[in-house]
Parts: sequence; structure tokens; C-alpha cells
Amino acid sequence: MRLAQFNHDIKRMRLRGLAVTLTLLGVAQLAGGFHGEWLRYSRMAIDQGQFWRLLTAHLVHYDVAHATLNAAGLILLWLLFVADARPRQWAVVTLVSALSISIGLWYQHPEIEWYLGLSGVLHGLWAAASLSAIARSRLEAMVSGSLLAAKLIFEQHYGALSDPLLGHTLHVVTEAHVYGALGGLTAALLYWRSQIRK
Repeated sequence: MRLAQFNHDIKRMRLRGLAVTLTLLGVAQLAGGFHGEWLRYSRMAIDQGQFWRLLTAHLVHYDVAHATLNAAGLILLWLLFVADARPRQWAVVTLVSALSISIGLWYQHPEIEWYLGLSGVLHGLWAAASLSAIARSRLEAMVSGSLLAAKLIFEQHYGALSDPLLGHTLHVVTEAHVYGALGGLTAALLYWRSQIRK
């Protein structure tokens, strides 16, 4: 009985975490202005000292279609993988993925003047989730990781899979997906190593 209550409390807490995250995205979208211009990654603004954009860029979206697509991706990942790590671990993966994207774009892609959206971070969460799922199901982890790798490779050659869904209003920066996945994988590997040493 106590175990059932404990599991119920954990699920409720994680559901609250998802609700808080979606609310944060909504508030950031409202605060970000037209097309997220006040909070998005802007090379010119960051060069002038607006360093918060390195993080806030991942909270704002270009339009409702962009935000809805990323929110759906977040919910799907939550449904599949939320139990594989603690909320604090997911928070670290999110932060590392976001910074990996912003730093990667800054140093490797000076031609990209602006960027916004959660999709890169979602790829980081996906990569970390695939690794974390090994403890529960190696087959599921392998399938998930293989799908992610195939998606990243496809996008580098043919463009983002989500381009048709977004129409011509937004060009998806597929490099952000790669940097996000690398950041998420790095964060998960570091945690995995720390667990082995304990």
C-alpha cells in the first residue's frame, strides 16, 4: 500500500513538472514579443552583452504552429521516458543541451544571425533518454537511439522533417538538433559514469 502511494505521488509530482514546464513556455512566449524577438538567440544582441539569450532562446517560438509542434514533442518524450531519471537530472540535461546549442551556433555558425525554439533541447532530452532507458529495456533504448541517429543524419542531408508542418514561415536550424543531442548525450554519460562509481 505504501509503495503504491509512493508511486502515485511520484507520478503526480512529475505531471506537475510537465505542467510547470508548459506554463513556463507559454509565459516566455508572451514575454518574448513578436516572433520571440526579445528573448531569442540573436548574434548581434549577444555580442552587445545580452547573454541571457543563450538560454531564453530555447523557451520562445516563432509562432503558434512552432510552439505547438515542440510542446507535442515534449509531451511525447515525457510519456515515454520521464520515469527513467529524476526531475533534477532532466533539468541538468535541459540546461546542458541548451548551452551546447547556443555555444555551438556561436562558434561554428556565425552565418546564423538568430535562432529560437525548443526542438534542439528536445533532441538533447531524446539522446539522454535513449541512454537512460538502457537500465529498463536495452531494446527500447537501442530503437530510440537508432531512430534519433537516423533522424539527425537524414536532416543533415535533406532538411528537417518538420519543415512541411511549419510551412515556409520558418527555416529549421538542423545544426541545433545535432548540438542539442550531443549536449544531452554528454550530460547523460557523465551522470551514468557517476552512478557506476558509487
